[in-house]
Amino acid sequence: MRNDPEVRQVVNTYALGLPRMPTAGRSGELLGRGTGSSLEFQEYREYLPGDDIRHVDWAAYARSDALMVRMYREEISPRTEILFDVSRSMTTGEGSKMHLTRQLASVFAQLCGRIGGRPTLIPLSDDRPLTPLGPDGIDRLESLPFDAVGNLAELLDEHAVPLKPQSVRIVVSDFLFPHDPGSLIRRLASGATALWVIQLLTAWEAAPTELGGRRLLDIEGGAETDMLINRKSIAAYTERLGRLQTELSRGCRRVHAPFVTLIAEQGLLTVCRSELCAAGILRAS
Repeated sequence: MRNDPEVRQVVNTYALGLPRMPTAGRSGELLGRGTGSSLEFQEYREYLPGDDIRHVDWAAYARSDALMVRMYREEISPRTEILFDVSRSMTTGEGSKMHLTRQLASVFAQLCGRIGGRPTLIPLSDDRPLTPLGPDGIDRLESLPFDAVGNLAELLDEHAVPLKPQSVRIVVSDFLFPHDPGSLIRRLASGATALWVIQLLTAWEAAPTELGGRRLLDIEGGAETDMLINRKSIAAYTERLGRLQTELSRGCRRVHAPFVTLIAEQGLLTVCRSELCAAGILRAS
């Protein structure tokens, strides 16, 4: 996916909407929650034996006769963990969800690499434990199978997801599996510097239309069900989907994480220009 024309256009147009990045350098560009030696001033405190004398504010000492040191916010290298759903449910929409998932994973990894970060691509497969893609991960995206039958909630329950602290954590999934949205978001946010949650649906999944009587196939479990897809059944589905999205959004707000729903058929260029920029996940470079 590195040479996909749309991916190249996005990578050349946008940057990751990371928390403030005032200075580049060997320590990285993403401000952390601790203190360190970056150029971003945080606060004063009284001098303590052992403090770096270079941080003493001598002007303040001349005014108040009190030794004060300047504290600076720590800068950490922007390790980015890109978790993306490779279950069979992502193959619906004539492959549009699967294609956009691959494109998004490539975009996020390349944009992270451009600022000296360390992107890790983690396909949410049926492997136990999950195997992150190595340095050639972007080049392997196009041939990666989307055939998993498990889901993210199960993987977290099994402690199979290799999450590392102080990471920018990006999650791409349709989230159309049984789970407690609030609990899922809290677990994803735990230890992360930032969390971005992207729900990817087909147009029909987002707004189904009446089809009459149909035999439905569970694409992951293989079970078949006869169902009348009429106004009543669509209303029930739409209510459940709306409740899911509301709970995901509420959970994300509690951990200060953006949540956005994308429609696969709109294509990469449109969703980057509109939804992802509006959510602050991307910004014009």
